[in-house]
Amino acid sequence: MADGTVQGVTQDRYAQVREVFEGSLRNGDDIGASFCATVEGETVVDLWGGWADPAKTRPWTADSIINVYSTTKTMCALTALLVADRGGIDFDAPVAKYWPEFAANGKAGVKVSHLMSHSAGLSGWKETITTEDLYDWEKMTTLLAAQAPFWEPGTAPGYHALTQGYLVGEVVRRVTGKSLGTVFREEIAEPLGADFWIGLPASEDHRVAELIPPPPGGGVGDQQNQTELQRNMSLNPGIDVSATKTRGWRGAEIPAAGGTGNARSVAEIHTILANGGVARGKRFMSEAGCRKALELQVEGQDLILANPARFGMGFGLSGGALPLPNPNTIYWGGYGGSLIIIDMDARTTFGYVMNKMQPTTQGDMRGLGLAMAMWTAMGAI
Repeated sequence: MADGTVQGVTQDRYAQVREVFEGSLRNGDDIGASFCATVEGETVVDLWGGWADPAKTRPWTADSIINVYSTTKTMCALTALLVADRGGIDFDAPVAKYWPEFAANGKAGVKVSHLMSHSAGLSGWKETITTEDLYDWEKMTTLLAAQAPFWEPGTAPGYHALTQGYLVGEVVRRVTGKSLGTVFREEIAEPLGADFWIGLPASEDHRVAELIPPPPGGGVGDQQNQTELQRNMSLNPGIDVSATKTRGWRGAEIPAAGGTGNARSVAEIHTILANGGVARGKRFMSEAGCRKALELQVEGQDLILANPARFGMGFGLSGGALPLPNPNTIYWGGYGGSLIIIDMDARTTFGYVMNKMQPTTQGDMRGLGLAMAMWTAMGAI
C-alpha cells in the first residue's frame, strides 16, 4: 500500500509477532523492514512495511530488497557446506590443497575450517585497500594468499568481516570452477525461487531499498581505543554505507557483506539447514552435512569484536555473546541490524532485514525481539 502500513501474512498462533513488528515501525525503531519465519519448512509469518527510503516516498513492498551486510556470510557458509556435503571440500584439509598459492608466508597448515570459523588470522588486508578494490576478486584473493596471518591460525577467533567471503569463496571457486555467487544462485537460490543475490543484476536495482546509516559516532570504525587489529578491519577500507547505492557495490560478489535480499529469502533459504537438508520438497544436502554447521571450531574472546564468541562452521553458536533457548541453534547478523536465526531443534528459521541501521555488527533487539516473540508462541521460552 502507498502509506507504508504493514502487509503480509501471519498465522493466528503468531499474532503477537505481527504486533511487535508493527510496534517497531510505529515507534520509529524501524523505518522500513521485513520479517519472515518458517516452521518445519512452512512459512508461518511473512511481513513487510514502512518505507524503502528515508524521505518516505517509496513504500516497502513485498518484493523490496536491501543490502544485508554480514547476514550474507550465512549464504556463503551454506554454499560451502553444500559443496562439502557433495564431496567437493574437506573442511579439515589445508586450504592450499585447493588453492596452492595460499600456502605462502606460513599458511601451509591453515585449514578450510579456520576460514569458516574466523580463526585463520586473516581478519583484514595488510596492504591498503579502497572500497573499489573490493569489486576486484582477483586482487583481493591474491593479496590474502600472499600475506602472513596476524595471529597463529586456529588459536583464537577474530572476526573476518570482509575477508571471509573472499577466502571461502575462492576455495569454492577452485573446487567448482564457478564463482561463489554463481554456485549459490544455481544450486540454492534458483531451485528455491529465493530472491537473494550475491552479485545483483542491474535489472533488479529498482527494487533496492536505501540503507540509512547509523547515528554519528555509531559506525564501524568510530569506536575509540581500537587495537591495531580492530583498526585494520574497520578502516581498511572504511565501511561507507553510501557505497551500497552504487552499481559497483551491488554488482560485485562480496560474499561476506554485499548480499541483497529480503527477510523472506533469508528465512526460506535457511530452511535447508533447519530441516535436515530438505526445502520445498527437494533434498539439497544430507542431515549430517547440515549439522556440520553446529560443530564448535573455536571459542573465546574475539580479537576484533571484543566479546565472547563461539563459532561453528560458518555460523555463530548459542552461548558466548548470545544465549538462545535451544542448544542446536546457529545464527549471524549484519552491520546495522539484519539477522538470521536457524533453530534446528524447533526446525525453524527467523529472518529480519531493515533499512534503519543501529550501531551494531551482529543484530540488535529489533530482530531478536521478533525471534523471542516467535519462540514464546512456539512454547520454547
